[in-house]
This record gives sequence, C-alpha cells and structure tokens, in this order.
Amino acid sequence: MATARDFQKCALVIGILSTSEDRKEQIISMLETDFGPIEAQSPVMDFPYTDYYDSEKGSRPVRYLILMKNLVDPSTLADIKTRTNELEKLFSDENGNRKLNLDPGILSLSNFILATCKDRSHRIPLKDGIYAETTLIYQDHGFQTLPWTYADYRSDDIRAILRSFRDRYRSALKNTEQNN
Repeated sequence: MATARDFQKCALVIGILSTSEDRKEQIISMLETDFGPIEAQSPVMDFPYTDYYDSEKGSRPVRYLILMKNLVDPSTLADIKTRTNELEKLFSDENGNRKLNLDPGILSLSNFILATCKDRSHRIPLKDGIYAETTLIYQDHGFQTLPWTYADYRSDDIRAILRSFRDRYRSALKNTEQNN
C-alpha cells in the first residue's frame, strides 16, 4: 500500500491580462500583499492570440507573468484562484466588466498547472467551483503543449519565460533542501 506524503511546494506564477497598465504598480502591490514578494516579472507583451477579452476590457489587453518568491502548497490553488477572482473585481468598471484578468498557476519541475472557473473534459475539480488544468508539461528540456493549451501559453515567448521561472524555482528548492 502506498503512503500519502506532503506535496512538494511549487512556485506560484500569476498570468496577468490587463488594460489597466496605468495601474500596474497597484496590481503588483495587491499581489504582494496577498502572496508575498515578487521573485521575477516577465516583460509586458502584446496579446494577439484572441479577441475574446476585447469587448469586456474595452481594448486589447497586454500579457505579463509574475513569479512569486514564496513557494506554495499546490493544494491551495483553489484558494489562490478564489482570491485572485476577488482582486479582479476591484478593477471592474461600473458595468462589471473586468479590466484585469489574473490567472494563477503552480509551476513544478514537471508541469505548469492553471486554475480556472470553467469546466471542461480535461479539467479536475478542486473545490468551490475551481478547476485545475495541466497546461504544459516539462519534457525533453522544455515545456511541451497539450491539445488544450491556450495559444499564448503555446508561444515560444511564454514557454521561455516559464523555463526561466522553472530555473529559479529549481534553485529555490535546492536552497530549501540545504537549509533543512
């Protein structure tokens, strides 16, 4: 019989889609208040992959990723998504349209898993209407896409950023092991 063990802590990555670039510092400050200091941030990138968000946000959003310094228990992903949903509401306009979309995910040495509120055949229910989706797997020295991987996460740019975040995460794990 197998024995259940504690999960290895993962890196928390928050994908940000925003039309509120003038409030970027406020967004980052809120994330730091809730999730601790930021370890790394990607450049701000155009988001040409879909026009899905354009009407709600009022214009084409930009995308950037943030790697949080504090490692997290992966079993807390649903709670993290619930909190980021609350933060999104703070940036909604008077009609309830979101100007900010926060996509939390957990990064391990083997994969990148996003949290979502949308049920699909390949998503695993966590709790409170939150699902988990393995978005990318790490194999053959790089992140590999899956049939359902979103177009932006398929891009070479995003996968390169996540590789650099993974390197930082691997270093953090080594430091944690050395200090224990």
